[in-house]
Amino acid sequence: MATAFFRPDEDNDVLAPAQKPAVGFWKAGHTPTLIAAFLYFDLAFMVWVLLGPLAPEISKTLGLTPAQKGLMVALPTLAGALLRVVNGLLVDRIGPKRSGAINQVIVITGLFFAWSMGVTSFGGTLALGVILGFAGASFAIALPLASRWYPAEHQGKAMGLAGMGNSGTVFAALFAPTLAKMFGWNAVLGLACIPLTVVLCIYLALAKDAPNQPAPRKLVDYAALLKQADAWWLMAFYAVTFGGFVGLAASLPIYFTDQFGLSTVVAGYCTAGCVFAGSLVRPMGGALADKIGGVKALMMVYAVAAIALVGVSQAPSLIAALGLFVVAMLALGTGNGSVFQLVPQRFQAEIGVMTGLVGMAGGVGGFYLASSLGLAKQFTGSFAPGFLIFAGLAVVALASVASVKGRWRATWKTGARI
Repeated sequence: MATAFFRPDEDNDVLAPAQKPAVGFWKAGHTPTLIAAFLYFDLAFMVWVLLGPLAPEISKTLGLTPAQKGLMVALPTLAGALLRVVNGLLVDRIGPKRSGAINQVIVITGLFFAWSMGVTSFGGTLALGVILGFAGASFAIALPLASRWYPAEHQGKAMGLAGMGNSGTVFAALFAPTLAKMFGWNAVLGLACIPLTVVLCIYLALAKDAPNQPAPRKLVDYAALLKQADAWWLMAFYAVTFGGFVGLAASLPIYFTDQFGLSTVVAGYCTAGCVFAGSLVRPMGGALADKIGGVKALMMVYAVAAIALVGVSQAPSLIAALGLFVVAMLALGTGNGSVFQLVPQRFQAEIGVMTGLVGMAGGVGGFYLASSLGLAKQFTGSFAPGFLIFAGLAVVALASVASVKGRWRATWKTGARI
């Protein structure tokens, strides 16, 4: 067996491999599966946040309060968070490819029935939100599907490229408001079934489970992960990065229409610009973490996000708010890739379940942000308290990363930067 030799990095913060990997990224894994994982994730995220861009129109039709709007756009996030744990278990038992196919069929069927029967009440929007949660739960499938094909030194890039599927939220923000104006918001639910079906066919043709699938574990083994402090730290860090990203993606259409009186279409364009920034940098975040270490990347991310969110709470104009949201989304998107550079280094054998647990925490963070913004608006007349509290959570996350980095670097012997 070959022996791995390590040398201290120049700043003595990490242990780095003495030699560069012999195989490049594009030859190290399975590109068709990476493409399939990205497409599945992309379209799933598009419909996961679909109620956000449609919220202003739905609110007018159903007469919803700010708190009800906040809950409506937040519930798919919470449902997706909880279902990610279920999908993590499913992935370890039947494999990610079949798990993904099942979830896609559920979402397409649910959207088709919602379109054909119509959504005519606040309760109906909540029921639809639960169905859309299955799309959000794609996270726990798409990432292990891609990740298991790649070695440790390429995990950041693989997870970042697969995870860039969160760019699907851009499509929802760009097209949903315009289609709702043309055909009515309920018709958008049926129209979404068309690209979802096309992607399901591509997915079935391209995706392939990696040959090194771990043996299914007992349920007690999953519970044991929650006894490890590192699991909770990674979950908490992702609750802030991804929670901030998806919470803003779902809430910004409401913010722009209520705060600045924009039309739903223009608010969708503004939201798409902000979300695109956060989606674009996710693979860059993974690559950055591969280069300088996930810990360093996260510390920078939380500092920038906190400053930007504080600025948003006091933004005097639309231009100022847009600029600050873009900065916040760039930071949070980078953080998403950085967290998932760390997860497989610590829990490679349990990557399916850990992806589900960490993804669940991210969804809970998104549910909190989206719902709290609605509550803040209803009870204080301003979105500012919601943004300030989440900025405070970013500062707490920064301090927490600083507190664990020494132990992680001393105990995680993976050969990759931490």
